[in-house]
Amino acid sequence: MTEPSLSDTVVLITGGARRIGAVVCRRLHAEGARVVVHYRSSKTEVDALRRELEAIRPGSAAIVQADLLEASAPQRIVEAALDAFGRIDVLINNASSFYPTPIGTATFDHWKDLMGTNLRVPFFLAQAAAPHLRERRGTIVSIADIHADRPLKGHTLYSMAKAGLVMLTKSLARELAPEVRVNAIAPGAIMWPEREMDDATRERILSTTPLQRVGQPEDIAATVLFLVRDAHYVTGQVIAVCGGRSITL
Repeated sequence: MTEPSLSDTVVLITGGARRIGAVVCRRLHAEGARVVVHYRSSKTEVDALRRELEAIRPGSAAIVQADLLEASAPQRIVEAALDAFGRIDVLINNASSFYPTPIGTATFDHWKDLMGTNLRVPFFLAQAAAPHLRERRGTIVSIADIHADRPLKGHTLYSMAKAGLVMLTKSLARELAPEVRVNAIAPGAIMWPEREMDDATRERILSTTPLQRVGQPEDIAATVLFLVRDAHYVTGQVIAVCGGRSITL
């Protein structure tokens, strides 16, 4: 029997309890990875995910709870991964806050949340994990956004934060080379957001997407797998998974 392609690889993922994060966890786990799933408040979902993965392969899934905005969170999350499996091969910065902050309505708390989850935390997680990733010749994959390049109206803080994450990706690719590869994925419309979105907005998004459809979480998971497993000569890059929408904005 052929050994799974990521056999025993240890993956640490933030915000992995549900939606895209959970699909990424399942995909990498199916390839043999052991996963450490960070969550903040999705206790029911993360427990169900862990039971599901452990039923497939005992001793292959661990969870860690943390509010990412706490200063100690990045170091604690990395330590939890090391306590669980003794090493870290892959860091996936998936957790993200997303909501509008039109000019005139943004608050300092919005700034702390959006810049914190989307930029500050990925930096400090990478810093905490870097020695262990270097030891394993590992990789970092961050989930950015096509709006890091083409800002989304009414979402200035979010767009700024994701733009910073793209630059962080490129900077870390230089800082951590040659041992660690660092890349990002820029999704377009992958699932609809949980906040209310009217039909007209959805129709407008689809009309500016060349493939004329919404993407699926599996599209992101497949790209993560490519960057982790196959892209041995790729670093400092941002792959748009957006149905072509990034070229029409």
